[in-house]
Amino acid sequence: MPASSPHSRPIRVLLVEDHDMVAEAIRLALERSPDLQIVGHATSVASALADAKRYEPDVVLMDRRLPDGDGIAVIPDLLALLPDVRVLVLAGEGNGAVEARVAEAGGAGLILKARGLRELEDAVRQVAAGELVFSRTLLGDVLGQLTGRAPGLGANLTPRERQALQLLGQGHTTTEISDQLGIALNTGRNHVQRVLEKLGARSQLEAVTIARREGLLT
Repeated sequence: MPASSPHSRPIRVLLVEDHDMVAEAIRLALERSPDLQIVGHATSVASALADAKRYEPDVVLMDRRLPDGDGIAVIPDLLALLPDVRVLVLAGEGNGAVEARVAEAGGAGLILKARGLRELEDAVRQVAAGELVFSRTLLGDVLGQLTGRAPGLGANLTPRERQALQLLGQGHTTTEISDQLGIALNTGRNHVQRVLEKLGARSQLEAVTIARREGLLT
């Protein structure tokens, strides 16, 4: 497992792709890596939602066009089911407007099918680690369109990391944060550590100070 992975177990991936040959190629590519595990393969929006609830993946690799709907449009429904899930959209083609739709829906990124399988593996790891995967030249424009300003510190915090940050701001310890979020202590520590990393803070106190300055705490 790569040292950069925050997971102590394989990253669980739900693949949503209705073309069997494409799905098989992706499955074989991802599962050759010990830190990646395909836990399910859905072929429609309906089955994606059912399988997400059943398997509780870390990452949903979502085809943009499915027989019963638009893969981007289903992102909010997936996040409603699993607030911590990261959705990476797989598209045949894309542009800034498409990427903006993905970001606005709560997606973690978009990658083109024309990209190599190795790049796809890396993208899955990146979103699982809490990063955003959009084209570098368009990322600033995408976030700028959504926020009306250039992306600031904390723009890439996941929903769960934002919850952890709010609790840090209320003076809770990592143990108390884990208890309140209903997660294991190690998971809580990982969330807090990623908050510190994304805010460029060396301590929890500094993270809270930065978050208040950036308007991230309510």
